[in-house]
Amino acid sequence: MNIGEAAKASGLPAKTIRYYEDIGLIRIGRDSNGYRVFDADDVHRLAFLNRSRGLGFSIEDCRALLDLYDDTGRASEDVKRLASEHLARIDARIAELGELRRTMAGLVSACAGDARPDCPILKDLASGQRLAAGHQRLRE
Repeated sequence: MNIGEAAKASGLPAKTIRYYEDIGLIRIGRDSNGYRVFDADDVHRLAFLNRSRGLGFSIEDCRALLDLYDDTGRASEDVKRLASEHLARIDARIAELGELRRTMAGLVSACAGDARPDCPILKDLASGQRLAAGHQRLRE
C-alpha cells in the first residue's frame, strides 16, 4: 500500500510517517520507482507509534518501546520500568499544572473585573517575577 493508505490505516498523517522515517524510527521499503511501500507489519508499527505518542511517550521512549516489542526475549520488567518512568513524568506534570491552576485561580479571583483600571492580574504579570521552573516549561 502507499503512504496515503498507510496513513489512513494507522491514523497517522503522511507527514508524520515521513518524519518517523527521516529520524530512523521506522524503516519503510521502496518499490523500483522509489515510492514507499507499506505492508501490514508497517501499518501495525505505525499504529503502535500512534498509540504510544497518544499516551505521551517521547520519540526516544517510542524507539525503546519498539525495540522491546521486537525483542521476543524481552523481560516485561523493562517495559514496565519505561512505562513507570513515563507515569512519574505525567504525575509531575499534573502537579505542575495544579500549581499553575491555583496561581491563575487566585489571580482571577483577585481581579474585580469591573470598569476600573486597577487589575491584579496585570500587576502580577508586570512584576517580572519568573514562574517556577515547571511553570516556565509549561509555557514553552
